[in-house]
Amino acid sequence: MVALRIETFSGPDLAPVLPALARLRIDVFRAWPYLYDGDPASEERYLVEFAKAPTAGLVLAFDGEEPVGCSSCLPLAEAGPALSVPFAARGIDPARVFYFGESVLLPRYRGQGVGVAFFAAREAHARRLTACDFAAFCAVERPPDHPLKPAGAVSLDAFWRRRGFVPYPDMTCTMAWKQVDTAVDVTNTLAFWMKSLTGASLP
Repeated sequence: MVALRIETFSGPDLAPVLPALARLRIDVFRAWPYLYDGDPASEERYLVEFAKAPTAGLVLAFDGEEPVGCSSCLPLAEAGPALSVPFAARGIDPARVFYFGESVLLPRYRGQGVGVAFFAAREAHARRLTACDFAAFCAVERPPDHPLKPAGAVSLDAFWRRRGFVPYPDMTCTMAWKQVDTAVDVTNTLAFWMKSLTGASLP
């Protein structure tokens, strides 16, 4: 087991660590269930938008000085309409929600509690910098018989529930990305999960 260092970056400190987020997203999201065939140009466009949010946060896991995992977050109101519209349609003010983006970790470092640390650090960041009542994230939906599903693939639903999140399967968004098994962008459906940060009742 390797002792990892967990650090949270925000504001001007984000810029130097954004390339690490891009590299890790491309490497880790190629695997199930996202199957994302990322490229530097699309990552640059994503990172430019992410860095514009003044209260965005990025949690990095370091093995020595090498980033081996990262987890992002920002206010939902600053995450773009694709993510905020489903909340507004349900009568939830996006200003009350802090959005948890990707969590990616190289395979050899899994099973050491880093995922738990990522969630805890993002919740702390949201509480420290905002008055948001809820945290939310979304996860891609895949059919159980998907041809690229690896043998022994384990759902993360139980892990997310232990973190206090509740699924909202009827509240979804769509995002398009090029997959490892496609030549063009594919539209995928992602379902939301939510947790109260302040004790406010979940809608």
